[in-house]
Amino acid sequence: MLEAPSFHAIAAMIVTVAMFLGFARSKLSTEIVSLMTIAVIAVFLYFFPLPDMQPTDGLSIAFSGFGHYALITICALMIMGRGLVVSGALEPAANLLERLFKWNLQIGLLVSLIAAMVLSMAINDTPVLVLLLPIFVSLAARGALPASKTLIPLNAAVLIGGMATTIGTSTNILVVSIAVDLGMPEMGVFHYTPIVLFAAAIALPYLWLVMPRLLKDNRVEDTRPRRRFQARLRVSEDGPLTGEAIKDVLPRLSGDVTIHDPPTGTLQPQQRLLISGTQEGIEDAMRLLRGETAPEWVLSKIRRQAAARHEDVIVLELAVTADSRLIGRTLASSGIADLYGVAVLGVHRPERWVGGEQQYSEGDLRFAEGDVLMVTGLRHELEEFARSDSLLMLEGMRELPRRSKALLSAVIMGGAVFTASIGLFPIAISALAGAILMFLTGCVKFDRVGRALSAKVIVLVAASIAVGAIVEASGAAAWLGMALSIGLGELPPAAVLAAIMLFVTVLTNFASNATAATVGTPIAFSIATELGLPPEPLVLAVLFGCNLCYATPIAYQTNMLIMAEGSYEFSDYLRTGVPLVALMVTTLSVLLVLTYQL
Repeated sequence: MLEAPSFHAIAAMIVTVAMFLGFARSKLSTEIVSLMTIAVIAVFLYFFPLPDMQPTDGLSIAFSGFGHYALITICALMIMGRGLVVSGALEPAANLLERLFKWNLQIGLLVSLIAAMVLSMAINDTPVLVLLLPIFVSLAARGALPASKTLIPLNAAVLIGGMATTIGTSTNILVVSIAVDLGMPEMGVFHYTPIVLFAAAIALPYLWLVMPRLLKDNRVEDTRPRRRFQARLRVSEDGPLTGEAIKDVLPRLSGDVTIHDPPTGTLQPQQRLLISGTQEGIEDAMRLLRGETAPEWVLSKIRRQAAARHEDVIVLELAVTADSRLIGRTLASSGIADLYGVAVLGVHRPERWVGGEQQYSEGDLRFAEGDVLMVTGLRHELEEFARSDSLLMLEGMRELPRRSKALLSAVIMGGAVFTASIGLFPIAISALAGAILMFLTGCVKFDRVGRALSAKVIVLVAASIAVGAIVEASGAAAWLGMALSIGLGELPPAAVLAAIMLFVTVLTNFASNATAATVGTPIAFSIATELGLPPEPLVLAVLFGCNLCYATPIAYQTNMLIMAEGSYEFSDYLRTGVPLVALMVTTLSVLLVLTYQL
């Protein structure tokens, strides 16, 4: 006879359901719901402490998430990801995928999903997603599919791949270890891989074709017309496309840039091309052709000063006001580079363009009120230039990638991923060591850490850890497991297996993978013994259920990693994750029944 749950277990289940409803209804922000959950747990355990605990001991449960290794790991991974972005280390991979996405968006997404699945079979889920996340954010910024439409499918592909081997996730290792302690033979790395691969093949069309359609485009669209700058680009001596036919080079340029009056023949070293485009388009053209739109001597000077002063090079847009010294002067006669040590990369004047055609000769251009200059340099010099020449700073400031740190940041990230994937260090230790190295080597600067971290993710992780702790400490998880084992006695083996998987899936989406594995594995083994069933398929049902953590952002740390980058709400995970959970539970249950002839 099953005893009624304890007072604390009932309270823990109520808090869990209330937090879930708060997230799902979206009337309050994620941060508010998370902080309220932590506060309720702290106050409740103070006035109604758990057995053998002091009132103040409840505070350690409520606030345990803020010092938990999972939160520290996520923050460290975010910092390392920031280092890859600001150093431009991911540009080669992003360029390769960009070409694939330009050829066909759907094929590009399909290849990416399959690659994510394959990688996560051998490497822990978290490092795989950390490597792929900034690449797909970069691709979204370049005009590929929005990050909000790709990151949840990508995360699901990583989680499915990680389920396919015993080393794919730490949860898999935990389930297998508990099963061995209970008397089961140890499973090999690929013991159940064919089952997962078959299920993955069935789930892949949903991830590829359906999931992106269920997600909104969360990009913030700027309805204002984007400024187009005119510039002269000089091709370098060692440009990668030098010697190729210009007609073959043009299609490779971004759609945000245009070459006016393109010359015929082949691209020659030191050739000057008249181009126009957005700030990003001109920078892409400079990168593709390995050219510059300003004198090399001033650009080299800026880079030397940046290295000596440990500062970032900035690109800024400045408007010419009525009081500016520049009015009536040409770029050559203005002496900007000599006086201030900054470089003008391009000039924008709306009336220059009529129907997209050039209406003037660049050599005769004299600055006029209202012109907008795209200028690069160090912050102090740019501010001095703006102040002295009466220029108005506009939006559009951004730091150029510190490409001198690209290889270093890639090595640091690669080392962290490799040491974690082979089990040399826990992911928390390798991530923290990587973040520290990013700071010490200047790949990420201390005063820019806030840009890498998300307050929403931090408080959400802390709240989910607190809820998982009270669910386990109060006995709620154990009581639910006992209730499940009693209720399954009269069901056929196939239904028993599906029920165990579904129970563990619900537990892992609202508590944690470790809790689900710790509670679910002994229960599955006990049920198999009582019903005279082979224990292996039931233990595998637990293992699979622990990995079906798609329905909530609190279910797994990779779900939280993508939350800020995709601007996701709790409802996005529910809308896309619940159908996938149902599909995977059904498919895996049927496959286990057929494989073990239950």
